[in-house]
Amino acid sequence: MSEPSDDSRDERPRLSRERVLRGAVAVADAGGLESLTIRSLAQSLGVKPMSVYYYVSNKEEILDCIIDLVFSEIELPAAGGDWRTEIRRRAHSARRVLRAHPWAIGLMESRTSPGPATLRHHDAVIATLRAAGFSRELTAHAYALLDSYTYGFALQEVGLPFNGSDTVADVAEPIMERFSTGEYPHLVEMATDYYLQPGYDFGDEFEWGLNLILDALTASATSGTRHRSDPDRESSAGRGQ
Repeated sequence: MSEPSDDSRDERPRLSRERVLRGAVAVADAGGLESLTIRSLAQSLGVKPMSVYYYVSNKEEILDCIIDLVFSEIELPAAGGDWRTEIRRRAHSARRVLRAHPWAIGLMESRTSPGPATLRHHDAVIATLRAAGFSRELTAHAYALLDSYTYGFALQEVGLPFNGSDTVADVAEPIMERFSTGEYPHLVEMATDYYLQPGYDFGDEFEWGLNLILDALTASATSGTRHRSDPDRESSAGRGQ
């Protein structure tokens, strides 16, 4: 199959698979996944839809590939370093990347044809935890907990109606008007004495929660505590049941 050409080809950068996929990321960043179609992608690249099909078979292939691109942007932890430092760095990097590509949050673990960057990422996280002395079971628990927290925080963050501490008051003002009835005293207390105080930034909550998780994992790894989904399983087995 020969590469298609377009009449204005000399006026644009040469089309390539990399350019097609980066273009797909840009379309999704601008309008969400619902805006990403072969037609919209071709239009953003300034080519005909058939030109896009030369590089990708369908939208499912595009989704697989652009999720892999997102994973490639997240910093990999190093198994030889201090595990808390490495996992913290990876978590902050993942949060930054997902803020840039919020459409990816729901797709990160859903693809059934993971690419090399995705596999390399998962392998590096597991290697870091295992090198720190985590058992296979605790590694699985830690990975699930860390991703649930990071992805969940990123999802909540991109859904907030304000961006940073500078815009909190603008959003809070009409909400505060509803507090005049006296029905929500605890909300009033938190809003006036904490959330609306100078310097408050919801994003700062991420580090606090991450430290709490890392402290708990450190304690579990040190004590050798086993965490099972069914706490009665081991005791039942010991009774011969």
